[in-house]
Amino acid sequence: MQIIGASPRPGLGARDKMLHSEAMNDLAGKHILLGLTGGIACYKAAELCRGLIKAGATVQVVMTDAASQFITPVTMQALSNRPVYHSQWDAREPNNMAHINLGREADAILIAPCSADFMAKLLHGRADDLLSLTCLARPIESVPLLIAPAMNREMWAHPATQRNVAQLKADGAQVLDVGSGDQACGEVGDGRMLEPQELLEAVVALFQPKSLQGQRVLVTAGPTYEPIDPVRGITNLSSGKMGFAIARAALEAGAEVTLVAGPVSLGTPRGVRRIDVRSAREMQQAVQAAAEDTSVFIATAAVADWRPANPAEHKIKKDGSAQAPTLSFVENPDILAGVAQGERARSGALYCVGFAAESQDLLANAQAKLARKGVPLIVANLGPATFGQDDNALLLVDAKGVTELPRADKQTLARQLVAEIAHRLKS
Repeated sequence: MQIIGASPRPGLGARDKMLHSEAMNDLAGKHILLGLTGGIACYKAAELCRGLIKAGATVQVVMTDAASQFITPVTMQALSNRPVYHSQWDAREPNNMAHINLGREADAILIAPCSADFMAKLLHGRADDLLSLTCLARPIESVPLLIAPAMNREMWAHPATQRNVAQLKADGAQVLDVGSGDQACGEVGDGRMLEPQELLEAVVALFQPKSLQGQRVLVTAGPTYEPIDPVRGITNLSSGKMGFAIARAALEAGAEVTLVAGPVSLGTPRGVRRIDVRSAREMQQAVQAAAEDTSVFIATAAVADWRPANPAEHKIKKDGSAQAPTLSFVENPDILAGVAQGERARSGALYCVGFAAESQDLLANAQAKLARKGVPLIVANLGPATFGQDDNALLLVDAKGVTELPRADKQTLARQLVAEIAHRLKS
């Protein structure tokens, strides 16, 4: 246990940055056609292009004439390291069929930003420029189309736009959400293009196996905080990174994900429903409510085993006696065991996965926890070696034996764990 007031976490060190860099191979071998249409959000396309390439992809940029009013083809050529296409009559193509060749070469087409006008054009199958021609001529079954809308809030809310969004989805396009906030026109509301990192994650998710399609997954993450007085409390060093990575991996795998998070400073993966809690009892209440509509429960959170029996109403001060105050503790509820002993888990409708953060005798302690909790799978790791870090190593312990997941970045491990859980669900 760690007794704290409030202390900042250190930034990324050299080792963490190296691991982050090594993890950025999610799109290795993928070729992305990045289409830009007219809109101020074109400035975000520059960072998006860099992000796609850092993730291992090759990027071919295709721009409309309107897009060229907001960002130059020279900029996008420099970032993509490829000539930018904008004309259907481009003489560089030996067969003069850029709209055919570009679509056949791509693993996916991402239009970011996509204007209201261009969405309407796609809906009606109009093809009067290179980008719209390429989208219409793409092999639908093998080249997915992702659309990142960007427009004024009134344009986004207009019934015509919303009808177009619904029909584009029905036609098989993946229309991404919009952000909300300040707009270039000075207004505030929905319609902003998602941020480059959010778009990058959407592209990465597109290529992940949908092994949990149709499942509802509940994940707990981070520490809990048990107050001693209004300014002090008992917690631990868990950063929540592993749990958040699992939530994202489950979402990528096609699941509907709810994340119950202790006090951490991490961004919520887009598409994940997040419930913030502080104490173990608050986490228990949130889990019990969410578990009623869940098929997989992954208890990643480092829940405090004990809490102060009588938290002080006011700050406990030194009195000059050099005597530390006496604290008495009561045991917190066992969240995992409570869910695992419930009717849905016992009937097989809910698959429970526990985490064991140990400091020694990892395998023995994990096996003991497997028996004690009554769950089909325990994921064990060494807490002091992983709390706050970007990498980890896991032991998967079940009735059949032990599976080792060697040290890797947490997102990679999360995807491997999700694959293991999906395999066990099928078998």
